[in-house]
Amino acid sequence: MAELQGRTAVITGAGSGIGQGLAEEAAARGMRVVLADVDADRVEEVAEGLRASGAEALAVPTDVTDADAVDRLADAAVEAYGPVALLVNNAGVETVGRIWDLPPERWRRLLDVNVSGVFHGLRSFVPRMGADPAPSYVVNVASVGALATAPLNSAYHASKHAVLALTECAYLECLEQHPQVAVSVVCPGAVRTRIFEDAYVADGSPGSDIWQHTMQGYLEQGGITPKQAAAAVLDGLGTGFWINTHPDEFAFFAGRRAEMLTAQTPPPPPAM
Repeated sequence: MAELQGRTAVITGAGSGIGQGLAEEAAARGMRVVLADVDADRVEEVAEGLRASGAEALAVPTDVTDADAVDRLADAAVEAYGPVALLVNNAGVETVGRIWDLPPERWRRLLDVNVSGVFHGLRSFVPRMGADPAPSYVVNVASVGALATAPLNSAYHASKHAVLALTECAYLECLEQHPQVAVSVVCPGAVRTRIFEDAYVADGSPGSDIWQHTMQGYLEQGGITPKQAAAAVLDGLGTGFWINTHPDEFAFFAGRRAEMLTAQTPPPPPAM
């Protein structure tokens, strides 16, 4: 992190959860922070807290599903603080329900936030970061769900598999064209956020309410804090493509998926 002190971090979904934790941790480590979130009041409140602690922080209300809005975010970051040294595409939402019970507009919204939001971040920021000879970092937040599947959580899993594939491709493309831009993926396990509490639950989808409450309880009882997740992410910068917040959980799900693919077996039942 020494080379990032005094440089600029941009974090999407920074109004709560892991995004807020990342913003606070980056500021505590001496970075200037640009916070983006669709909730204008909430993200400004987080930025005000950082400024009160002596950090340089700018809140930019941003809907990551809007390509023009993400372009404006990139413009605002550069105008305020100069070249961006760290981009974390973190914004994400959850939807609970069986595939056939999801309204099409909810499916599209989740994919727009979770997948298109990452694409828009890469599109808006990587060319600018690649034009700067200084080393910089792009981190896309996926999930251990990118390595697994589960009933009642189809849209979320599909989106996180897509984020992982998109990040793998971005890694290879930056290696060819912008080698000073290091691209990494994070696949967090249980983190104590409101993601399931705030999730959309499909009407009339049997078991969805139970699944939602079970998963929220799992996060609250067995999850790490957003601050712990953020520290693991920032500690992992520059260590390689994979950044782990939950090494044992990641290894478990990666092993299950490798076994399924190698043996060509059906997806195993969910495990928590």
